Amino acid sequence: MAEPAGPEPVGIAVFAKAPVPGYAKTRLIPALGAEGAAALQGRFISRTVATALAAGLGPVTLWCAPGCTHPAFTALRGTVALRRQADADLGSRMVAAFEAAPGPLLLVGTDCPILTPEHLRSCAAALRDHDAVFLPVADGGYVLVGLRRPVPGIFTDMTWSTPTVMAETRARLRDLRLSWTEPATLWDVDEIGDLDRCRNLGLL
Repeated sequence: MAEPAGPEPVGIAVFAKAPVPGYAKTRLIPALGAEGAAALQGRFISRTVATALAAGLGPVTLWCAPGCTHPAFTALRGTVALRRQADADLGSRMVAAFEAAPGPLLLVGTDCPILTPEHLRSCAAALRDHDAVFLPVADGGYVLVGLRRPVPGIFTDMTWSTPTVMAETRARLRDLRLSWTEPATLWDVDEIGDLDRCRNLGLL
C-alpha cells in the first residue's frame, strides 16, 4: 500500500532591500544613522531567512533589491535561491513572485523580527482551506501574504505604506469572492518609535 501523501510544499518568498547605507530603513536614519540603519537591515535579512528555512515548508527564495550582488545576499547563495526584484512598483513585484512559484506561496518582508517558524507553518496550513492568508500589523499593513495561486487583482494599483492597505486588501478579497484568514496580528519595524522593541529583542 502506498504511503499517504504529505502536505503540499509551500514556498516562501522573502522580499529584501540590500543593507546599503541611505537605501535601507531610511526612516530609521535620524535615530541610527545611515550605517546603523543598514546594519539593522542586514540583521533583519539574516533573521528572516533563518526563520523561513526553519519552518521546513518548501523552497525559500530571497527576492533581492536592487540586485543580488550585495554580500548580504551572496553569502546566502546555495542556502536559498536568489532572484532579483523587477524595476516596478511593489504590487507588480509581488505579482511576479507569485507567478514564479510552482505552487502555494507565502511572501514576507524582513521588517517583522517576531515572525516565527510557527507563524509560517500556521499560514501554510491555512492555505489548505482558504484562497489567501494574511498576517496584519497594527499600523494598517501586513507582514505576510500567502496565496494558493496568483491573484494580481489583490496588488494592482494599491497605495502602499498607508494605514489603509489591509482594509483595502480585504475589500478586494471580498470583491474577488476569495476566502481568507488572518491567524495573528504582529508588529513590524518601520519608524523610530519601533526601535525599543528591537532593543528588547537584542537586535540593537
